[in-house]
Amino acid sequence: MTLIASAASVRYRGATAPAIDSIDFELRSGELVAVGGPNGSGKTSLLRALLGLVPLAAGQVSLDDVPIMNWSRRALASAVAALPQREEPAFPLTVHEAVLLGRWAQLGPIAPVRAIDELEIAQAMARCDLTGLEQRGIDTLSGGEWQRVRVARALVASPRFLLLDEPTAALDVRHEMALFELLRGLVAEGLGVLVITHQLNLAARYADRLVLLSHGRVAAQGRAQDVLRADLISSVFGWPVAITTWGDGSPQVVPLRHGESPRATGSPNPEPR
Repeated sequence: MTLIASAASVRYRGATAPAIDSIDFELRSGELVAVGGPNGSGKTSLLRALLGLVPLAAGQVSLDDVPIMNWSRRALASAVAALPQREEPAFPLTVHEAVLLGRWAQLGPIAPVRAIDELEIAQAMARCDLTGLEQRGIDTLSGGEWQRVRVARALVASPRFLLLDEPTAALDVRHEMALFELLRGLVAEGLGVLVITHQLNLAARYADRLVLLSHGRVAAQGRAQDVLRADLISSVFGWPVAITTWGDGSPQVVPLRHGESPRATGSPNPEPR
């Protein structure tokens, strides 16, 4: 199964430039693709285009060779689960009730909850370290706990593709790492995962491919070693960086202070590529 954008462009009313401009993008089953870039570079607009949530000014998005707009919303929700960047709860739900909402595509609006649904909910909550919080009100959760509830709600849909917009926001180090470990496990099970993230160093260690956006266009894409270059990252983000290499061979981005040279970073082997 493949989710593809071909020369896709999105332009919002009143904007002077496209939010995304002629982007080609492909997400296949069994791979983790990380999308990075500065604020306003088009990352969220790309995700919304892939979900059919915004009209395209040009190009096309297709899922399994079928234009995304030809999919019913219920069928699409069964195939693709998404975690938006921002969300405010509309009702005072418990954690269990909030995660249960992710089963809507399987249950419909009035069907009773089945044993299989409860099993999927329990498994998703365990994967997101939420066991024991089932009856907590979501209004009592910390920002990180609420973020993990939202991830569990996406997982419980048993989708083929998972699209996540900055899922590590508000998470501590343990849960950041646990989330990326979880995503790698899901990919090993055949899921296709797109994660929008500002955590370039984690993306370099976990993602199969990186896509770097700048001003609505693809500035670079490919292996982390090909995308995370000091000259490119410094130019795209407008801030000087050095690139070091972790023990597994993945490049790591080190932002520099003003006037600091790459050799002042304290790294045993900085590589200002």
